[in-house]
Formats: sequence, C-alpha cells, structure tokens
Amino acid sequence: MADVEVIGPSGGIATITLSRVEKRNALSMSMRDEIVGVLGALAADDAVKVVIVTGDGAVFSAGYDLKEFEAVAAGEIDADTFWGASEQWHKAWLEFPLPTIAALNGPALAGGFDLAVMCDLRIAAEGTRFAHPEHTFSDVVYTPLLDLVGSAVAKDLALTGRAVEADEALRLHLVSAVVPPARLMEEARRYASMIAEAPREVLMRTKAKANRRAATVVDGRLDV
Repeated sequence: MADVEVIGPSGGIATITLSRVEKRNALSMSMRDEIVGVLGALAADDAVKVVIVTGDGAVFSAGYDLKEFEAVAAGEIDADTFWGASEQWHKAWLEFPLPTIAALNGPALAGGFDLAVMCDLRIAAEGTRFAHPEHTFSDVVYTPLLDLVGSAVAKDLALTGRAVEADEALRLHLVSAVVPPARLMEEARRYASMIAEAPREVLMRTKAKANRRAATVVDGRLDV
C-alpha cells in the first residue's frame, strides 16, 4: 500500500502512517478504503491493544482530496459511492474497539482535523495547527469535537473555520501534550505503552463504554 504504512503490533502497539507526502497526506477515497481495511485487520488481531496514526512529512493531513470533490460535482465520481465510502471511513474510526492515538506531526486540516478528533487521544508536535477551512462548503465532524472542547468552542471552530495553534489546542484540551517534533513519536509511544499495560479485554470494555456515550449513532445512522 503505497499511501499507507503499517508497523506492528509490537508490545501491543500498531502504527499507521499516512504516506501521501506529495499531496500533504490528503485522504483520497482509495487511501481511506485501504485504512478501513487495515483497521478491520487490526481489530481482529489479538496482539493489538492500541493504534497510533501519524503522518509522513510536515503535515498530518490536509483533509479529503479536493480533486475528488470536483469529480463528484462533475459527475465523474458517483456521489452515493463517494459519501457511502466517507461514512464507512468515519464508522471505522469511531467504532474501532480499541484505543487510538493521533500523533500529530503537523497541520490537521479539514478531514485531517476530523481524523484527529475521531481518535481517543491526540499528541501534537510544536507547530501543529487545526482548522476547518472546508466549513464554507461541507459539514465537519462535530460530535467528537463537542465531546472534547464543549459546545461553545466546538461551534466556534466548526462555524468560523479559524485556526487553532498547538498552544491553544493544549489549553482547550484538544490535545493531551505538545512536544518538540523530534520527540513526537516517543511521546505517542509512551502514552500507548501506558494504555497497553491493561488487558485487551479491559481496553475493549472501556472503549465500548465510551462509544455508547458518544451518541454518534442516531436511529441506526451515523450522525457526527
């Protein structure tokens, strides 16, 4: 998988790296589908206790591939297929049965911001920023953001699209820690190692409790 690298599990920890550097790790349909498959395999692997997702290069993810939005608008990509794949992507992260950590190596924008908040914990490198520049033409993943920062801040970020730098993200409890870039993966693995001290079945029960209270499913459909 040229755009996705998977390492592990080792010591209960698996790492997914977004490796579409030339496109700022933009989340194409094919890349999202690959990762959905990876998450399914990791969920079924008894050796896995926690998953870290990070980006290669200077950007965590710039979000969905905008050329695909254009292709949907032009009728070159079937809209039902596109949005159905998008829902499966969100479900795969939100319903993943074990803890997830976003190791944010740089800007997390639009769908990249969504990916970060769909994870259970976030560790940010200095220089990371968050924003929803797509707020002028598309919905944002709101419910997980609301759970993290509360209604007032979630509405602010979702409606204005303004950027949040790493220091403000820490104050807002959007991230658990901000570290120098060179220490990012060390810190993410430190958090992952603390999580992996627990038995897998305990982690799954705790994650299931969190998922039940997240209220991302309404009348059988994903509502984020």
